Amino acid sequence: MDLNAEKSLYIDGKWQEGMTTVANINPSNISESLGNFAQASGAQVRDAIASAKRAQPSWEKMPMEQKQRILYTIGDELIARCDELGRLLSSEEGKPFAEGRGEVYRSGQFFHYYAAEVLRQMGDIADSVRPNVTVEVTREAVGVVAIISPWNFPTATASWKIAPALAFGNSVIWKPANLTPASAVALADIIHRAGVPAGVFNLLLGSGAEVGNTLINSPDIDAVSFTGSVEVGRQVAAATAPNFVRCQLEMGSKNALVISDDADLSIAVEATIAGSFSGAGQKCTASSRLIVLDSVHDAYVDALTKRMAELKVGHALEDGVFMGPVVDERQLESNLKWVERAKDLGAELVTGGERLSPGHEGYYMGPTLFINTQNSWDINQEELFAPMACVQRVGSIEEAIETVNETRFGLTAGIVTSSLRNSALFKQQAQTGCVMVNLPTAGTDYHVPFGGRKSSSFGPREQGLYARDFYTVVKTAYQRAY
Repeated sequence: MDLNAEKSLYIDGKWQEGMTTVANINPSNISESLGNFAQASGAQVRDAIASAKRAQPSWEKMPMEQKQRILYTIGDELIARCDELGRLLSSEEGKPFAEGRGEVYRSGQFFHYYAAEVLRQMGDIADSVRPNVTVEVTREAVGVVAIISPWNFPTATASWKIAPALAFGNSVIWKPANLTPASAVALADIIHRAGVPAGVFNLLLGSGAEVGNTLINSPDIDAVSFTGSVEVGRQVAAATAPNFVRCQLEMGSKNALVISDDADLSIAVEATIAGSFSGAGQKCTASSRLIVLDSVHDAYVDALTKRMAELKVGHALEDGVFMGPVVDERQLESNLKWVERAKDLGAELVTGGERLSPGHEGYYMGPTLFINTQNSWDINQEELFAPMACVQRVGSIEEAIETVNETRFGLTAGIVTSSLRNSALFKQQAQTGCVMVNLPTAGTDYHVPFGGRKSSSFGPREQGLYARDFYTVVKTAYQRAY
């Protein structure tokens, strides 16, 4: 794919250069650059906001079948090009090609789903309590939506925000993460060529200080959907509050997977491998806490350690690679510091914990497992975003659930069990937005709501029909017959 990296800002239907550029480095092979991508100025951010505000009313009123075809066309191209764009994504983010390809394909499904929702936007009619009066309840677009998305799912997270925003009649200003600009430009190009009118969709690459802060402090932005850290989420909430801008935040997590004493250990091990180490642990749904009942602890740890030894770490585009590099040097340094912190606390390192050199100079780290850890330790309370999991022993399902809930986060939690009682108890009592039974904590469907509790999420849910609660406002109209 031929990308003009230096002309990679998309504002009011035109591609533009920025005030500066940043290099896009391949984390699998840091000698390889994918180009120098433009960085927007404050003036360009304000131009994008103005164009989005001008374009939104006519987009909302566009005939629904025309709008539906545009969204469906975007989904079609993402799916048709999932091999090509998956390689591009894996090259700049570091996840293995199978995961990169799957992410792009899933992104196409998001656009297909919300293309269908364009044709299903129906209101309600009710009788009034007053004679000869009818009531109509309808939904309208919020207006101009700022979308701030992360690097770990650069196409999917953006798509599950952009697709419903457009489907429900909003205009969009998208600020992706600077670590994955090529995937952002590729998606923006597809949206442009699908026929989205000028100003309805805008792409702004750049820093949080320059681009992000201008967006979240603007009174001309009507809604902000953000995925990232708790600390930045708090800044978004504080900045948007004075202007009464609606805010949707998906933030940190510290997800737990419980291994019950009646668990099928083969299922438990594979759920752990997929939940803890796929994507190098760089998922908000990763299971970094493994809560294991005493009676199966040793057998589970032994089986998991043997399975971890089989995992191939290497270049994201090499065949048979399970885990690629982490995204950059800063992330790798943070991960290795957490390894040393775990050792200092008294945790026992079973496997991993070191920087690897699998034939390329990149940001590689082995999948890492610690045992004999305590839930109060910071390694079990802070989000690490590392291929590192910590095992805790517990004596009962009740203690396991209590341990699951002893955290400020509440995104996902899982249990491996053959007991209907354990499953029912866990689903009822786990204080998380998503609960998994005999499945990895990572991995969700696109047609149902996604989000968490506590410090993990704020505002209406993402995905599925529930997304309309954020991207629309409700209008109640009364009419009296003559």
